[in-house]
Amino acid sequence: MNVEDAGRRPTIYDVAAAAGVSKSLVSLVLQGSPRVSPARRAAVQQAIAELRYRPSRAAATLAGSRTRTIGVLIEDYRNPWFVELLTGLQLELAPLGYRVAVEELRLNASVDASPVDGLLALRVEGIVIATEPTEEMASVANIPVVIAGSRELVLPGADVVANDDHLGGRLATEHLLGLGHRRIGHVTGVGRAARLRTEAYTETLRAADLPIMIFGGDRHGTTEIDGYQLADRLLHDHPDTTAIFAANDVMALGAAAAAQERGRRVPQDLSLIGYDNSPVAHAQLLRLTTVDDRSREVGIAAARHLLSRLDESTAEPTVTLIAPELVVRSSTARPT
Repeated sequence: MNVEDAGRRPTIYDVAAAAGVSKSLVSLVLQGSPRVSPARRAAVQQAIAELRYRPSRAAATLAGSRTRTIGVLIEDYRNPWFVELLTGLQLELAPLGYRVAVEELRLNASVDASPVDGLLALRVEGIVIATEPTEEMASVANIPVVIAGSRELVLPGADVVANDDHLGGRLATEHLLGLGHRRIGHVTGVGRAARLRTEAYTETLRAADLPIMIFGGDRHGTTEIDGYQLADRLLHDHPDTTAIFAANDVMALGAAAAAQERGRRVPQDLSLIGYDNSPVAHAQLLRLTTVDDRSREVGIAAARHLLSRLDESTAEPTVTLIAPELVVRSSTARPT
């Protein structure tokens, strides 16, 4: 039965349901976007005809103008990694008249709507995905997409810009080896970035014929409390540990608390190195040695790739790795 027969005007959601596509894809068809496949375009047009759908005049007017808005999907505002990434994006986009709209997955987890649809409803011209992509996010392939960071899933047609996490993991481990440490533990968590850092730690210690002590993994988070709990277990099981490499700075902060509770001083009794060079690492209380993932440069490069993709949507997708840098502060020292 036609929805108009039910006493109401058909909506864009009715069209999406009838065509078996997302609302955002219907919007792209209405805007005449060339990024919609012929088969999907035909399905949407057939649904429009069958439902006798009429878009509002206001919506049609808006469809003819550019928003100059770029959407950014992030996991959690509490992760300081996003601060420098967003700064880099804005440094590149703002002078060209673009603004950034941020959608945070954690904050909107209870909302019964796709975060992608939320950004597409704002008619963003491109999206930077700075979190782990999902299959649902594949719908954004209809507009330019850049994935920021090392991710498990890469969407078709999307460019990738990331810090070289494997190189960074090697820099951290080699720094501790260079200081003379031979009992080096590692606390880590979920995600491809953490896994690449762990792989580098493992390969570096294996090459040096030293014991490998990894606590955490894909079933653990990378928060401060995770760092505390995993480091506490590490120091309990291996009390002769002289150094810890944490997968990120906030885990290192938790590891520092675990060491303090066990009477281990940093760096006199235990060297500690993190990753990201976030504001946590700069704190005078800890002055954390870390690996700078150069997330601001990742943001700048991601913006440039997105702008290039707006000009040339058919270009082959690329992967760009930004080389990290070791930042030595006072949380690492030679073992006593």
